[in-house]
Amino acid sequence: MAAENNFVGIVGYGVYVPRYRITVDEIARTWKKDGAKIRESLNVAEKAVACFDEDACTIAVEAARRAIKQWGGNAQKIGAIYVGSESHPYAVKPTATIVADAINAGPELTAADLQFACKAGTAGIQICLGLVLSEMPYWIDYGLAIGTDTAQGRPGDALEYTAASGGAAFIIGKKKEEVIAKIDETFSYTTDTPDFWRRQHAEFPRHGGRFTGEPAYFKHIVGATEGLLARTGLKAEDFDYAVFHQPNGKFPVRVAQMLGFGMDKIKQGLITPMIGNTYSGSSIIGLASILDIAKPGEKILAVSFGSGAGSDAFAITVQKPIEEKRPEVPVLEMIKEKEYISYAEYVKFRKKLKTL
Repeated sequence: MAAENNFVGIVGYGVYVPRYRITVDEIARTWKKDGAKIRESLNVAEKAVACFDEDACTIAVEAARRAIKQWGGNAQKIGAIYVGSESHPYAVKPTATIVADAINAGPELTAADLQFACKAGTAGIQICLGLVLSEMPYWIDYGLAIGTDTAQGRPGDALEYTAASGGAAFIIGKKKEEVIAKIDETFSYTTDTPDFWRRQHAEFPRHGGRFTGEPAYFKHIVGATEGLLARTGLKAEDFDYAVFHQPNGKFPVRVAQMLGFGMDKIKQGLITPMIGNTYSGSSIIGLASILDIAKPGEKILAVSFGSGAGSDAFAITVQKPIEEKRPEVPVLEMIKEKEYISYAEYVKFRKKLKTL
């Protein structure tokens, strides 16, 4: 992506977060835990919960429709759709094809589902970048990448306090007059680190406890960021904003400090304290929130993380067309529309109640 004639980036984006919320205190009360202590340890107050008729696919469709509306283009021109999630509604049947039909994208496209824990959405962005820039006979003008999840947490497990629902969609294109945020460079850092997993047929994931922070999250976020900075010659002070994957509200703040980013640069994209960890949607919902207010010429660092484990880092420069393409409802305003539910409603919505 280093060639000077490579002008590719985001032409539209959309976010969808379900309106239902359950507080950390309500979950803690059910399990007779200290809610205040848990809130403080995670820096998460509540999380978004998909209703019983919502899943990763419906979230993806809604986010995609909002992205297309902001872009203002024709969905028939989209040549690739990639949906990243670890909670696809079907084990065998792609979510991406359902999204394609729902947005009327047409049959002349390539589509697939992706899985890499919480970085599957950014992996889709990278694939779309490659296809849009490709000089092969088969190339595309626009690609749609989505990160969407209705994250699972075993009742009573630590994950239950943060595993949330939501997603974001990004349309990638290369027409300079349409690009609202140019993707200058991307860099990935990947190892086989089993910090979190869900085996086939298992309903809930398991986690490696102390391995979740180190050598998983921090090693990969730092590795991807340092690799990107080395490749571009940029430094932390060259960026106006930064967003990192947010498994909770504490980790991204700590890794930002490790990398030289102050709270002023990450506050706008720090969404997890208000809606929980939306897994594949986590870092890119934060990126969308930053794009809601970023000005032309400002630079954004975005770094995802997926257990298993890997990180994708992006250096992004905001472009002038963004001034005419602000979404009708910014992310921070959208997530204020909410309705609180009880733990009983939560387990009903997420189908945690089983019948014999």
